[in-house]
Amino acid sequence: MKKITTLMPPIAAATLLLIGFAAPAQAGPYWNKSVKCNATDPDGRHIPTRVGNGELGWSHFSGKHNIHKCALVNIPVQGNVDGIDGADIQYWGWASNRAHGRVKLVVKARYARKTTDGRYNAGQGKVIGVITVYCNGMQKCPNWVNE
Repeated sequence: MKKITTLMPPIAAATLLLIGFAAPAQAGPYWNKSVKCNATDPDGRHIPTRVGNGELGWSHFSGKHNIHKCALVNIPVQGNVDGIDGADIQYWGWASNRAHGRVKLVVKARYARKTTDGRYNAGQGKVIGVITVYCNGMQKCPNWVNE
């Protein structure tokens, strides 16, 4: 009996190393899939702007890039597609103000159920939509953009 008990710990350790620890499958990070804004591009693609989280969607760009109006997202999306790479689409627009000039807005969207890295999933029959919006060449858009 003593031989069996001395062999068990090394056998158990070797088995775990060979088959690995069973870990539960993890879901992607939490994000709010509710739609904040909606636009359709000239090619008929419905591009939602979801509430999202700190990494994508309204929660991301309203904080990090200081965009607080649906029109700043929807107007470029309703214009021509300015860049396309598979399911990744880019739209450009302009925000202008007589006193301050103008800045180029860049809208990046994903027209697919999942993000490129697979971490986010919009659900069956839905698309991720707007990932981010920012003023080209600057970290934060000026406050006058939201007027």
